[in-house]
Amino acid sequence: MTTAHTEPRPAPDGAPALPEDCRIDRPTLADGPHLWQLARDSGALDLNSPYSYLLWCRDFADTSVVARNDAGLPVGFVTGYLRPDEPGTLFVWQVAVAESRRGLGLGAALLDALSARVARTHAIDRVETTITPDNVPSERLFRSYAARHGATVTREVLFTPADFPPPGHETEVLFRIGPPAV
Repeated sequence: MTTAHTEPRPAPDGAPALPEDCRIDRPTLADGPHLWQLARDSGALDLNSPYSYLLWCRDFADTSVVARNDAGLPVGFVTGYLRPDEPGTLFVWQVAVAESRRGLGLGAALLDALSARVARTHAIDRVETTITPDNVPSERLFRSYAARHGATVTREVLFTPADFPPPGHETEVLFRIGPPAV
């Protein structure tokens, strides 16, 4: 079986291009198992239980997005939520893109689509995420988001290995991006 390489279509105003055979959508409950598989196959994300991805698609669909191929199957996603104590902050929990779709700008297109959609209904003044020090692709994604949106990036350690139960976990660095022009 061969995998077709889809070229991204041009996007206006420096926005990331979206591959022609993809569309960005709100996740549905049926997407939960697919999001779990994408997270598992990413090799970089902390894998949550399948149950948590089902709940995410039910309870946080308004602050999450999924990229679908022509067959309607998820090939990427971004999960997020508005912080209860800072409702102007969109926290991005996970970003995953199918291996066959990496390098096409899909992660950036998803992140931009999510922040634009949330900004239509909420006053967003900051985007946050945590990134482990070895996750260079994620750091590039969020720094490029900040650059596209004329925002600054600040970083600080949010969780250290001592904050996690054994066998431990890498440090999680909090990236604060804001204010984004969305």
